[in-house]
Amino acid sequence: MSRTALRICPLCEATCGLTLTIEGTRVTSARGDRDDVFSNGFICPKGASFGAVDGDPDRLRTPLVRRDGELREATWTEAFDAVAAGLRPVVERHGPHAVGMVLGNPNVHTMAGALYPTVLLAALGTRSLFTASTVDQMPKHVSSGLLFGDANAIPVPDLDHTDHLLLIGANPLESNGSLCTAPDFPGKLKALKARGGTLTVIDPRRTRTAKLADRHLAIRPGTDALLLAAMAQVLFEEGLVDLGGLSPQVQGIDELRDAVGDFTPESVEAACDVDAALVRTLARELAAAPTAAVYARIGSCTVPHGTLASWLVDVLNILTGNLDRPGGALFPQAATDRTPRPAGPGRGFALGRWHSRVSRHPEAKGELPLSALAEEIDTATDEGTPVRALITVAANPVLSAPDGDRLDKALDSLDFMVSVDPYLNETSRNADVVLPPPPPSQSPHHDFAFNTLAVRNQVRYSRPAVPLEPGRMAETEILARLTLAVTGMHGADPSAVDDLVIGQTLGKAVQEPHSPVHGRDPEELAAQLAGESGPERRLDLMLRLGPYGDGFGAHPEGLGLERLLAHPHGIDLGPLRPRLPQPLKTRSGKIELLPQPIADDLPRLRRAAAERPTGLVLVGRRHLRSNNSWMHNIPALTGGTNRCTVQVHPEDAERLGLRDGEPVRVKGAGGEVTAPAEVTDGVRRGVVSIPHGWGHDRPGTRLSHASTDPGVNVNQLLDGSLLDPLSGNAVLNGVPVELSPLG
Repeated sequence: MSRTALRICPLCEATCGLTLTIEGTRVTSARGDRDDVFSNGFICPKGASFGAVDGDPDRLRTPLVRRDGELREATWTEAFDAVAAGLRPVVERHGPHAVGMVLGNPNVHTMAGALYPTVLLAALGTRSLFTASTVDQMPKHVSSGLLFGDANAIPVPDLDHTDHLLLIGANPLESNGSLCTAPDFPGKLKALKARGGTLTVIDPRRTRTAKLADRHLAIRPGTDALLLAAMAQVLFEEGLVDLGGLSPQVQGIDELRDAVGDFTPESVEAACDVDAALVRTLARELAAAPTAAVYARIGSCTVPHGTLASWLVDVLNILTGNLDRPGGALFPQAATDRTPRPAGPGRGFALGRWHSRVSRHPEAKGELPLSALAEEIDTATDEGTPVRALITVAANPVLSAPDGDRLDKALDSLDFMVSVDPYLNETSRNADVVLPPPPPSQSPHHDFAFNTLAVRNQVRYSRPAVPLEPGRMAETEILARLTLAVTGMHGADPSAVDDLVIGQTLGKAVQEPHSPVHGRDPEELAAQLAGESGPERRLDLMLRLGPYGDGFGAHPEGLGLERLLAHPHGIDLGPLRPRLPQPLKTRSGKIELLPQPIADDLPRLRRAAAERPTGLVLVGRRHLRSNNSWMHNIPALTGGTNRCTVQVHPEDAERLGLRDGEPVRVKGAGGEVTAPAEVTDGVRRGVVSIPHGWGHDRPGTRLSHASTDPGVNVNQLLDGSLLDPLSGNAVLNGVPVELSPLG
């Protein structure tokens, strides 16, 4: 007999509500939840394939432990015994920094990933943290930290109300949005046009999003910061700067005017390959629009000037008075945010508090560049011990980081490695212990991270749709037990981790004068928490102390877990609202328009204006049905246009003797790959595009469907030496490559 259950989709950043049909314990179908307060029934092919993702037969069901050189099935007790025996000696012999930690993108899509890695990291005490952020969005974190004092204070475009959207290096019709959580992003763009608004897309590819635009600029890859700087220069030169109500919150306007003064449209025209008159038009239209928002994503982050480009996006929103106002770009307010503190100066944001051991890359937001992981393992120096043990959580850096071949060899040289992963993939195949979490239907879900980036304030929670299968372990318990194993408390009750966090959080809250529980007894408050598990009690705690919370009785109409459970389709908390100056945590208490690290990096951008690349350069791409590498193992999400091909412009193909569908060799600084040519005018001349996440041809994996059409690893073309210096983000776009026909 079938039944239905509600679930928030964890397969991309749109976080759509789903209605699952379940036969016994098997999810047989998924459709959009029309009553979901946020997504209103929208669903994409990934969400529709939830059942296939959930029931993938290649998902690991029991732990694996390496014995006599082979990974073999083991009990959970045997697995954690092996973890404790493998990790603790490394810490005791070499210190905590010899244990590295890698967090992958899917980690952000689970409750466990939001609640436990920070606890594990703090308990371990290591500075050797590497995440997917430094092959993705770290420049935006750094620019936000420098501008606003908080690396997580990222304004998002008010898609439902803006009159003018300038979109750079983003393709939300394929990605569903990123650093801008918006179910039915395509529908919101169509609604923008229907109400008479303007959509401008800047991208070297004529993407599905670009085809929808009123204007598409096929910019030369990697020159986004030059174009944006020139637009800022025009605003100053033509007297179009109008801060509006932002004026009291901003400092450094005169210094900024001087800093961008020589980035005229004419000076960047050749480098960007965009007509100077058109650059002026873009700036004038942005200033003239009743409301406007500039939004940029991965294409503008994974370039040599990613932090400067991310900074200039917000600079343009500020100079036109569109930051923190409806129809512009606003700061979301998630229900699990910390209790809002009174506005005023904060601690600010610092870069380079420590450095990587080999290449001396500065940390950013507590992380080191993922590109540096291989050398941190395989290279000895006079300073410190190499990484000798590694913990990976939902990460596959052999495919997602530059030069996977070198990293693969480095992983094989480790003293010990543990992977928390549902698959034996290109990375986890090197582990000594693999700890598999259950499928998403058997896990609870709340979007801690993505609600801080949502285009409408709301809160939703899904309990597991299917009971935890016998023999499986909840991911929250896996990470709690892992924390205990690495800190010498192996075998203790995993609830101790949750109790510790709850106690620490309440202990601080009762001492903060602005807290709704100031002066109260922490133990009495802890006893009031609702929930069937430690993770639910922690969610209840965050909701009740949050900006909409009941404050443990201080605000009786406020939020808590019990109220949220009574609203299975979620609770709408209203449109985004102006929040400044409350989110600012800079030392001045104001938006600091020209932070010193930014000013110090501008000469590098000026030099780039004189560069004239003559060869082919690489850009990535993604498909609506392909978010992470493991999705290639789902038959329903592969095939059709979701193929690993080398897109090249017809004129470049003719010049190089390439034919559509025939193999082409692509060579870069890190190596070479061979894939079929796809000759298309969807890319501009001089640009080559290969999708990411492919390369499923390594032995020892258990990805049976993905291995039938493995594709190639585009990141193998990179040697890892090209980074944005401020953020440590890998340069994945605008990288020189050479093409030639095979044979």
